[in-house]
Amino acid sequence: MVNTISLTLTALAALAAASASLADSTQARCDIYPKGEDHASASLDCTFSQRQGHVVISREDGVTHDLVPVDDVAGNFRDQQGNAVYRESGLGSAGLIFRLPGESVYVYWMTTAMNTDADKDSPTYPYSTDDYDATTLLPCRTGEQAGFGSCPAGIARMEGGEASITLTSPAGEEFTINFMRDYVNATGGREVKAVLEGDLWTVEINGGAEVYRVPLQAIEGG
Repeated sequence: MVNTISLTLTALAALAAASASLADSTQARCDIYPKGEDHASASLDCTFSQRQGHVVISREDGVTHDLVPVDDVAGNFRDQQGNAVYRESGLGSAGLIFRLPGESVYVYWMTTAMNTDADKDSPTYPYSTDDYDATTLLPCRTGEQAGFGSCPAGIARMEGGEASITLTSPAGEEFTINFMRDYVNATGGREVKAVLEGDLWTVEINGGAEVYRVPLQAIEGG
């Protein structure tokens, strides 16, 4: 009887530990920016895990960032080589940025899988205000189309009038356009030409293969 109780308690403890571990992990997308570059060199699936401040980012290319918090200073870490790493919240509710010595890792939460069936009735599905500061339909078209259609988008706003807008392209591909103070870029190594006329951005992707119109109000809010 004692052995049975002991085994049961051990199994329950293991189950509880496994459940806690799952609760602290989430699937994400990691965009990799080499130091000093404003274009991502890669866009990868990854897993983000956190427990008591200890962060592990496991990328599909086999690279793992094992980050240990430093002296209870929020956002300061050391990686497995002892290098200083800094966390930034520049993506708002869309994710986190980790500044490593040779590159920056932009971690975007994979929110699509967490949306409920009810969200599918929304014209901006799979984006919802549960995960973003705002959602919208952006005018969009491919280079071959004469007129504009609509592409759903989720907006994560930041201080200083900056924002990251994650959208689904006319071809059904999801990516993010970052409207920063000094530049505009896009994830997945896409080439971007962005022109602001009045209160409307026109963003051309990959030499005009795709075109998006983004109102300044969508970025700044208000």
